[in-house]
Amino acid sequence: MNAHAYGGLVRVLHNLGTTVLHVVHAPARDGTDLGGIVIHDPMEDLALPPHALVLGVGLAKPADIARLLGDLGRQHAVALIVREPVPLDPRVAAAADSSGVGVIGLARGASWAQVAAMLRAVLAEGDVGADGPETLGGTLSGDLFAVANAIAALIDAPVTIEDRHSRVLAFSGHQQEADASRAETILGRQVPERLARQLTTRGIYRDLYRSDGVLQIPPLSDGREAATMPRVAVAVRAGDEALGSIWAAVRAPLTPERCLALRDAAKVVALHLLRLRAGADVERRLRADLVSTALEGRAGAHEALSRLSLAGRPVVVLALATRYDIDGGATPGGPDAGLATERERLADAFAMHLGSVHPHSAAALLGDVAYGLVPAQQHGGGSEEGGGSEEGAVRIAAGFLDRVGARTGAVIGVGPVGEDAAGLARARSGADRALRVLRAGGGDRRVARLADVHVEALLLELRELVAARGDEPTGTIARLAAYDRARGTNLVETLRAHLEAFGDIGAAAAAVHVHPNTFRYRLRRLAEVGGIDLDDPGARFAAMLQLRVLPP
Repeated sequence: MNAHAYGGLVRVLHNLGTTVLHVVHAPARDGTDLGGIVIHDPMEDLALPPHALVLGVGLAKPADIARLLGDLGRQHAVALIVREPVPLDPRVAAAADSSGVGVIGLARGASWAQVAAMLRAVLAEGDVGADGPETLGGTLSGDLFAVANAIAALIDAPVTIEDRHSRVLAFSGHQQEADASRAETILGRQVPERLARQLTTRGIYRDLYRSDGVLQIPPLSDGREAATMPRVAVAVRAGDEALGSIWAAVRAPLTPERCLALRDAAKVVALHLLRLRAGADVERRLRADLVSTALEGRAGAHEALSRLSLAGRPVVVLALATRYDIDGGATPGGPDAGLATERERLADAFAMHLGSVHPHSAAALLGDVAYGLVPAQQHGGGSEEGGGSEEGAVRIAAGFLDRVGARTGAVIGVGPVGEDAAGLARARSGADRALRVLRAGGGDRRVARLADVHVEALLLELRELVAARGDEPTGTIARLAAYDRARGTNLVETLRAHLEAFGDIGAAAAAVHVHPNTFRYRLRRLAEVGGIDLDDPGARFAAMLQLRVLPP
């Protein structure tokens, strides 16, 4: 989080209004600029930036809410958001009064991830390094919610601004005047799939992006609810490129004057979207440069950490990538032209997740790996030991992967704690090594610390080394492999089973599906052919290492 203030709670309530949030107990500091959005975790010590807006995930009991309000008041938080119905009993009311912290109810249909995303959109900080505010069409540059409200006032109808994929970028107030599908669209930040399918099959999206005018959309119904209100929509363009669209829920056709106003508004929205896109590209490049410099641990690392608000803090490094884009970007289904876009989308989601967990985290996509820098937790005035901080990072990583699902094939390696700028290079190396093991391996494991996979990392590095040098099996393994090739026997397989079963004849025989007596015969034969003393621990280790690193 940089030094810019987010803006006050009044702005949040004005934009989200009764659709998503409503005030249960008014805060004493509602005019104060918000200093950040924080998700409360009952398992972690509460450490807030000044004037925070806190998301009380999982809070339902009045005693827990009252106790948290007291803690928030001591840290000068502005308000606490809890899921409706809010139990405003005397204990909660008294705690809210004494702490000065407001209590805000969250609508049942909204998920916490959706709310965090909407709040961050409403309270966007602006471009990194911006010298001052700029306006486009009389509205603060990039403030799409203000633009949406202005359009709604012009045409007297609640509107949404959406991108080409029907994701909601901003919406106006008075959405309660629309229908249930509009509320569902706003809560999900996306047009519901069943309605998007109708819009596609009826050719409405096609006509919208082919036309320069205002498109009239009749009511839609899929049998699950009453027919929607009629809509009007206009495409938002920059030259020949369609950037998105504006949608309004109307009860009667728009007058020609309002249609013209909507078309003119689309030109203003196009400027804002282009400005946002350019600003996002600049911010992404700047943040990537800062994160890259910090992770190198050389000259400039301390300055980069200072600009990321991470100087003087022990930091855990997380490395995110997908299993399927190693060596040329191939996915299981073949080359993927949209792989770079998918990586950027995943990296942006990763950055948002880390930002919701800790306001001073930083993330950037470097090559095909997204790196996250998260301050190590501190308890009781002292730093937690590295293992504990790494375990906290594992929980953060697992929470993110649970949200994005297994379809992406994403995996995250967690490095050791970097105590200072010089230690970050070692932390990054640890995260990279853990990530490489996860990407190279199969199974269901998606998160790992280096400590969890250290031996596997060493073996992987050995395999790469011997492959680069062109080494081949020697000694016992070479002799057994040659014998197997010449005679069609299975002595290498027998040796592997024997070593992996630690000499347990019954278990080893079962592993290769032969009788124990047959297995004993094969053991005697491989000892003769391979010239190996199976009672010698050094000989066993050498054979196992070759089988792991130099498979014949």
